[in-house]
Amino acid sequence: MVREAGAGSLVRQTSSGLASVFVPVIVSEDRRTICTHVAKANPWWRSIEDGTEVLALFVSASAYITPLWYPSRHEDPSVVPTWNYVAAEVHGTLRVHEEPEWKRAQVESLTNHFEERFADPWRVNDAPDDYIVTMLKAIVGLEITVTSIEGKAKLSQNRSEEDAASVRDNLAAGSFADRSVARAMGHEK
Repeated sequence: MVREAGAGSLVRQTSSGLASVFVPVIVSEDRRTICTHVAKANPWWRSIEDGTEVLALFVSASAYITPLWYPSRHEDPSVVPTWNYVAAEVHGTLRVHEEPEWKRAQVESLTNHFEERFADPWRVNDAPDDYIVTMLKAIVGLEITVTSIEGKAKLSQNRSEEDAASVRDNLAAGSFADRSVARAMGHEK
């Protein structure tokens, strides 16, 4: 779910309350770490000490569900709107990385991951090296050591197969977000 979402919100406690930042992420092969980066100018990372707790929230599919899509409503009008989604909550501890080699490896990994769907993908090395060095000086790396993951998928499991199929088919004809939920529900397109 986290890999499919590609980006999410990191939330942590600060002396002035909760703070969040939205970031693209890379999940390690063993799923024990999640890596990202933020701009040095972003105050979100400033008071992080190694071991600071973080909650990372990811949504890979999300759509409104109207009762109009339930054929069963004609026999029993006791229906209400709802929301279908696929989401994950990841708890972990943070570590800040300012080493240029770590940051470059993270940026390259992130770029390669998201560029792999293109026929002729862009690579970090396509930009001038002095420009990349300047850009890397403007970010800090973040490494989350995962302590727990809770995945949730609400995809009309509580409805009859006829209602769920109708929801899936209607979502498949909708917006990009709707189609993402339809795919999560097993629609092929």
